[in-house]
Amino acid sequence: MAPRQIKLPVKDDSTEEMEEAFSQRKRPETGRYLLQVDRQTKGSYKTSEAAQSAALVIKKAYPVVQVSVYDSVDNTNTLVEVPAS
Repeated sequence: MAPRQIKLPVKDDSTEEMEEAFSQRKRPETGRYLLQVDRQTKGSYKTSEAAQSAALVIKKAYPVVQVSVYDSVDNTNTLVEVPAS
């Protein structure tokens, strides 16, 4: 019986420059304003208007949940309510 030859894959040098892997516990925050649904952070936005509009869409779709926008610089939390029609 003839011996088998095993070919190993060639390593690519570009894989050495891997980005830092983030764990599930701490996500990277890119914006100042954090969208929170039932006190769980769901997204971050650079402007307050963008965060408020995203929060209003969620609050209109699910009126029971607590939706708020957290300002990470001023450490303030603003609850979002559906405007009365």
